[in-house]
Amino acid sequence: MQHPSNRVFLNTANLSRIVKEGKLGDPERLPELVRLLRPDITDTRLLVLFEVKPDDEESRDEGREQAGRYLAALNAAVDPDKKLVGGTGFEGSLFLEFENGGALWQLSWRTPEPGVTLYRWSYRRKKPHASWRERAAQREEALPGEEVEQRGELAEQAIRAAYEGGERPAGFQGQVYLPGDCR
Repeated sequence: MQHPSNRVFLNTANLSRIVKEGKLGDPERLPELVRLLRPDITDTRLLVLFEVKPDDEESRDEGREQAGRYLAALNAAVDPDKKLVGGTGFEGSLFLEFENGGALWQLSWRTPEPGVTLYRWSYRRKKPHASWRERAAQREEALPGEEVEQRGELAEQAIRAAYEGGERPAGFQGQVYLPGDCR
């Protein structure tokens, strides 16, 4: 959303499609099994790739390994002037308010090393009659796993609707507060 003129592929696109539709080179240069791999985010205008993982050391190591594998495969198939690198500078956060103030979740992400973006969920305790800004300033706490299981899919649908300008999902009573430069 921050780069609307860029050609960005999300994890639904495989390497073959990225090379072909991103006009990077010849997808036939990709080995058959490698063609099906799907990086999390690939920007074929900026020539960067990101793997998105939960914010813990094991996931960070996995993200580093996957990003390296995807970059090696892509760069073996792309034209010499279109080599990709691990992306940097991808960081931010957004808030979701459920039940018209009953729960405030925060999704934050950072890119501590090229190509690896780590995310984490946190929440703020209920504070009656406080604005979302006052609540956002509260101390964050780890989001209980039961609540993630209960509302995770609804949270994803609400975020997608906010970014894409679609309708709120049924059952979502609240707001999504996006970073200021996303619209």
